[in-house]
Amino acid sequence: MQIHGFNKTTLLDYPGHLASTIFLGGCNFRCPFCHNASLVLAPADQPTIPEEEVFNILTKRKGILEGVCITGGEPTIYPGLAKFIKRIKELGLLVKLDTNGNNPEVIHDLITSHSIDYVAMDIKNSKEKYALSTGLNSFDVTRVSESISILLSSTIDYEFRTTVVKEHHTKEDLLSIGKWIQGAKGYYLQAYKDSGDIICPGFHSYTKAELNEFRDALLPYIHNVGIRGID
Repeated sequence: MQIHGFNKTTLLDYPGHLASTIFLGGCNFRCPFCHNASLVLAPADQPTIPEEEVFNILTKRKGILEGVCITGGEPTIYPGLAKFIKRIKELGLLVKLDTNGNNPEVIHDLITSHSIDYVAMDIKNSKEKYALSTGLNSFDVTRVSESISILLSSTIDYEFRTTVVKEHHTKEDLLSIGKWIQGAKGYYLQAYKDSGDIICPGFHSYTKAELNEFRDALLPYIHNVGIRGID
């Protein structure tokens, strides 16, 4: 596994749990507002952390930590992901997977094998504007829709989330997403922030009041809608 970042302790990345976060490089999307551009565009140029170093730290901290969040980039592009997760589970730790949902077979296999405990899946935009927000010339949402269906019908803990960018998302787009994931356990609107490592800088966030308006409009479709990234 190409580990390019390791946060030893976080209270933010795994809801309700003290966790570590592992950042993997590479992605099959090129979202213009991606805040980990270096991991997506040039992972080979980024410093790596040996797996054994990570597992040594996890082993030492397993009486303190409750879980591990695996993020990226896009973790599901790695053929060795299941084996990697198995090693984490053998330490008695919960595993949360962050994913763009474009590899539904991987998500299905990890869920059915009880390898993961929580999934956070990004919904990039409405179906009609998915290509725009993935940074690709064209995009067939079939595989993303399949991952949505897997999560909606699963008993695993999960959430859907959208980074809301003024130049990419309208209220109508978010309502379209709400209908797409109707009945979901949880959906989070994430305020866009420029991390300084953006694929295409220059985007803007909506205000807190505007995000609250979007949240209220989504409640008929999803009972649990939250906002993140706004103080």
